[in-house]
Amino acid sequence: MLGCHFGKNFQVTMAGGSYQDGLSAIIQGVPAGMMFTEQEIYGDLMLRKPGADELSSPRKEPDLPVIYTGLNAADTIENAGNWNHTNGTPMTILIPNLDRHFIHIKQYQDTNRTPRPGHASYASFIKYGPDDDSIGAGIFSGRYTSAIVGAGFVAKKVLKALGIEVFSYVKEAAGVKCSEIDNKTIFEYTERYKQMRWDHDPFYQEVYVKGRIKPEMRYLEKMAIFAEIEKEIEAIRAKAPVMDPKAILEKYGVHHVINCPDIKAADAMIDACNRITKTGDSSGGIVEIVATGVPVGLGEPVFDKLDAQLGKMLGIGAVKGVEIGSGFAVKDMTGFESNDQMHNENGKVVFDSNNAGGITGGLTTGQDIIARLAVKPTPTIDRPQTTIDKYTKETTALAAITRRDPTIVARIWPVAENYTAMVLLDQMIAHMGYQQLRKAVSK
Repeated sequence: MLGCHFGKNFQVTMAGGSYQDGLSAIIQGVPAGMMFTEQEIYGDLMLRKPGADELSSPRKEPDLPVIYTGLNAADTIENAGNWNHTNGTPMTILIPNLDRHFIHIKQYQDTNRTPRPGHASYASFIKYGPDDDSIGAGIFSGRYTSAIVGAGFVAKKVLKALGIEVFSYVKEAAGVKCSEIDNKTIFEYTERYKQMRWDHDPFYQEVYVKGRIKPEMRYLEKMAIFAEIEKEIEAIRAKAPVMDPKAILEKYGVHHVINCPDIKAADAMIDACNRITKTGDSSGGIVEIVATGVPVGLGEPVFDKLDAQLGKMLGIGAVKGVEIGSGFAVKDMTGFESNDQMHNENGKVVFDSNNAGGITGGLTTGQDIIARLAVKPTPTIDRPQTTIDKYTKETTALAAITRRDPTIVARIWPVAENYTAMVLLDQMIAHMGYQQLRKAVSK
């Protein structure tokens, strides 16, 4: 299988599937000298995992990561203080599948002759034949996005050290739109939302805060703990504190379910999603990503334009559209309305608008980068549908499926956030190298 590799400078190769033993991300281009822990990577992974709220699938994957390679196992010389630092070798993040039981596999075996409309199951069967990894949709399942989040967190931490922040939120769900809010307020909101989720996630508390998994453990020691956790998933989940909407709003100033900085709109989103879910159907929405602190001139011309690279987020399952800045709305503007005019303020270039989303000619302008993803409704629905038998090609009926996400938009924002970070770091490495070379030869 080709197509599971990303990047030129910051490179990520992904492998695994929904019901294989797990997923992995092999990352190249991570600078030496940085410290990473599984706890901080899990802090992002838990934001997209299922089963955390009323808008998620009932699958109960903890999404606990293991850093398998890329870190120093000990100080390189006595008292060097570089244990657990990146050493420049490829970094590997493993994410074992723990909620993988025969009863669930049997459900897929019973329905795999009849591909689900809206899924890749028919096309992948024709492409790969009867050995296609169709249990749980394999690598075409949303499970693979956990590896994107893991690798993207690494990129995001490197960018943060360079003064670049990347954040994302739900802009629209089930037809309900978030009001216009400034990016600084959105960033502060998303930081509080993440903290709330960490404080209320039982695996974050039981596994990491209480020290059940520690960085100094060897891989096999961690796997022994994972084997125990696999048997305790329900017991650990039962320790989750009650998500009291009023108390959470008072303490964190965020919505208890959906990452939308407009609380009134967030409530309306939940209501709209639930109304559709009660009919057995599903809903979609829009995720917005913002990057701040990006220098002017990041990106490359023609094929590697930054906006073109961000367009690769169509590779995220369920994403059917990517727009930068005003996006498709520019079709209704005049050139005068669309152009982001500039003026000088005390020697600094200031733009009067940001219809370009911070990118012109494929290069950054120094403004905030704005991108949006259109997320389709979950294709797995609780309604009978017409399909075909993959082997006989006869028309047949597909029964309703209950193990599903009512909507995916509430889980895609951390994927989009971290995918954007991968794109930016890949371009940033090239940009910084080129600028240093340009300065060196122009002396």
